[in-house]
Amino acid sequence: MERNNRKPVVGFIGTGVMGRSMAGHIIQAGYPLLVHTRTRSKAEELIDQGALWHDSPATLAAAADVIITIVGFPSDVEEIYLGQGGIVPHARPGTLLIDMTTSSPALARTIHDQAGEKGIGTLDAPVSGGDIGAREARLSIMVGGTKEDFDKALPLFRQMGSNIVWQGPAGSGQHTKMANQIAIAAGMLGVCEALAYTARSGLDPETVLQSISGGAAGSWSLSNLGPRMIKGDFAPGFYVKHFLKDMGIARESAHAAGIQTPGLDLAHEMYSKLAADGGGELGTQGLFRLYQ
Repeated sequence: MERNNRKPVVGFIGTGVMGRSMAGHIIQAGYPLLVHTRTRSKAEELIDQGALWHDSPATLAAAADVIITIVGFPSDVEEIYLGQGGIVPHARPGTLLIDMTTSSPALARTIHDQAGEKGIGTLDAPVSGGDIGAREARLSIMVGGTKEDFDKALPLFRQMGSNIVWQGPAGSGQHTKMANQIAIAAGMLGVCEALAYTARSGLDPETVLQSISGGAAGSWSLSNLGPRMIKGDFAPGFYVKHFLKDMGIARESAHAAGIQTPGLDLAHEMYSKLAADGGGELGTQGLFRLYQ
């Protein structure tokens, strides 16, 4: 997406664990970058690289050609996009809005409809890959919206991810992310239980991982989070509190469609217990604490 043979001005809202790396790839690729986040200190690294700070979503929206957001919860998305001081009321016609937060499919469609009334394009483009994928620009990006808007955004997506797939109309990216989180949720129980069994059996866990991660049991969680569990490293690449939010959306969407999700329901119960015990700020691999 270029305007007058120049790279578009990109606005980025949300520079947390993942957003900071994602925005960094964009500025390193030569795009003019505007940033806003609730805590300015989290954007200082980007500002030092040349990003321009904006005090509000409204002023950023008025100055950007493309706006990317990755924030915490659907309530944050709704406020940032549709609130009186938000993006949709202040963005110019022709702007492209890309929400990369894991959020509600229904909210993605609402934003698409309201923005469309002003001639503004939208994409819902949640990601998977955690802090490692964000740092290494290897995120999986699942995109909903028009194919035309997807094609416009593709050069930017390629700065942040390596598996980039258009899924269909508005809301499709979020539905795909729900499928992703459902698959991960029950899988995380399996990873924890396998490592707990390994320890109780007197085996060396790293040696066991070497064998099972390359076989039929292999998964991203086993290969990337299993070693962290073994070391007792529960620092967040993706927060428990955010995974609980995702599982809540997935459960609501699945149950509304009449689908039973016993694996997801059990994972939600276990993670809720971890959060109640003070583990909400841990990474998702912190679930292993319940098995120790």
